Amino acid sequence: FAKTVKDQKSSDRIQLVLNDDQQIEIDGDQSSIRYSSSGDEVQIGKEQSVSQNTSNSEKIVFNTLIVPFGKRSEIVLSDGSKVWLNSGSKLIFPAQFSKDKREVYLEGEAIFEVAHRQKQPFLVKSNHHEIKVLGTVFNISNYKDDPTITTVLESGSIQINVTEDKLFNADKTINITPGTLASFNKDNRSITTKSVAIDPYFSWRDGIFIFRNDSLKSIMKKISRYYNMDIVINDEHLANETFSGYLDVKENIEHVMQTIKETESSKFEYELTQDNKLIIN
Repeated sequence: FAKTVKDQKSSDRIQLVLNDDQQIEIDGDQSSIRYSSSGDEVQIGKEQSVSQNTSNSEKIVFNTLIVPFGKRSEIVLSDGSKVWLNSGSKLIFPAQFSKDKREVYLEGEAIFEVAHRQKQPFLVKSNHHEIKVLGTVFNISNYKDDPTITTVLESGSIQINVTEDKLFNADKTINITPGTLASFNKDNRSITTKSVAIDPYFSWRDGIFIFRNDSLKSIMKKISRYYNMDIVINDEHLANETFSGYLDVKENIEHVMQTIKETESSKFEYELTQDNKLIIN
């Protein structure tokens, strides 16, 4: 996948890259994109439509959706599968899938609602890690600066294939059931599973963050990505304090910070600087 797409220019807007390297920039913090079954027609929002030629190509035509930090996007692929991309994510996918399998490549975080096709498995790929499904709903988070790839299954079943050992390249396959989180360690390529409450992994799709005894530093990492803002916590003890609750991130950052302050006993102050940085003391 990495060789199929040229480097895209950096932008603070959502970008859709078509088969002729045409880069379409999409305004707004949220976007909705829908592909026709042939992949030739792409509807962007309610008013914009673009065309690309996929039928005359001997090779699979790949498109790329790039969602910068601070933005989100929803896309319906040519097979009817829906993907919600979170901030700072990239999805590489065929405009039209091959007849025997459906493959996409993800960087960042996304929720997949995969259209069921018994004879055409759906694969989500990344380095040394692959998820195979037939039809299901799951979340996968694979940010470059995170040490793990996490997958949470809401419904159906999925198979995770990993290259477990760096030296011998031994492959490992596990199947997980709904309500399970699988965590793949990028460094040693080990994988662990545990049962979880699934709501916190899917609520961002609706503009809600749910936290259950999460550290402030892990909360601020998600908020930093969502609002595209540098956040600094100037107290290690405070950074490791845990918080629980609901945050409506459809509101601005100040409203979110006030919500955290009002619902927790912890005392802290914050400052929003002119260079788009949030400092917590």
